Amino acid sequence: MAALGWLTPRRRPATARSVLAGEAAAEAARKSSLDAEQSAEAGARAGEPDFPVVGDDRAAAFFDLDNTVMQGAAIFHFGRGLYKRKFFERRELTRFAWQQAWFRLAGVEDPEHMQDARDSALSIVKGHRVSELMSIGEEIYDEYMADRIWPGTRALAQAHLDAGQKVWLVTAAPVETATIIARRLGLTGALGTVAESVDGVYTGRLVGEPLHGPAKAEAVRALAAAEGLDLARCAAYSDSHNDIPMLSLVGHPYAINPDTKLRKHARARDWRLRDYRTGRKAAKVGIPAAAGVGALAGGTAAAVALHRRRR
Repeated sequence: MAALGWLTPRRRPATARSVLAGEAAAEAARKSSLDAEQSAEAGARAGEPDFPVVGDDRAAAFFDLDNTVMQGAAIFHFGRGLYKRKFFERRELTRFAWQQAWFRLAGVEDPEHMQDARDSALSIVKGHRVSELMSIGEEIYDEYMADRIWPGTRALAQAHLDAGQKVWLVTAAPVETATIIARRLGLTGALGTVAESVDGVYTGRLVGEPLHGPAKAEAVRALAAAEGLDLARCAAYSDSHNDIPMLSLVGHPYAINPDTKLRKHARARDWRLRDYRTGRKAAKVGIPAAAGVGALAGGTAAAVALHRRRR
């Protein structure tokens, strides 16, 4: 019987053995599931031509920014950097905190209330020079954003660049912030929310509306016309169902780290999916997409939350 002692170890409690067995089974199941998904994906793509197509200069790629290229919201990180530099007054912080709380609790995009929030947000930069915020933005990228780029999405963008195609960010974040990120990643450029400026100084008004939802699709359509692109040969990447209009424009839509609605929509239409999040959990940093304020209000509210935690 001594030879069978290894079958009945006595030193390890039964509960510990159960935990070990459970963990081993879970890991094996997870690995098996991932292998099956990869095999199925490989089989589904086996008959397709290589993509992106090398040398196809009538094709381009359009990437959403928040939670697609970068973990969390770019404007959240930008707000942290501005608050660190004492860019806001306490009175402004209190007002923005209240407005952001209203959006979170109500979950309704009341036009008048949203307009008030946008006007308040733009008052942050009113009177400041564009060059000033661009310079600060460069520093903030190094401090808070550089380490939050999704490597998987970055590789997808690089594949388009290597194929000789242009790659654009398309985001509700301020175009200045988006341009900095695009340049740092070696991308072609960025489409973002445009704040009006005169002689290099912000006026406190937007040019049009925040680049959100259908506005992104219109921006992509306009850029494609100006660049002579064939949208049927282009690709678009996003995590949010709000970007379905943009994704639907192109011949190669990708759902990246998708929210529940986008995942369902993508599966129903056989769009390609990629998820780079651990445990398929969405990043919780930033403001709700439903707020639609886009640019500066979300960043300020984030700064308020940071201030409160420090106190």
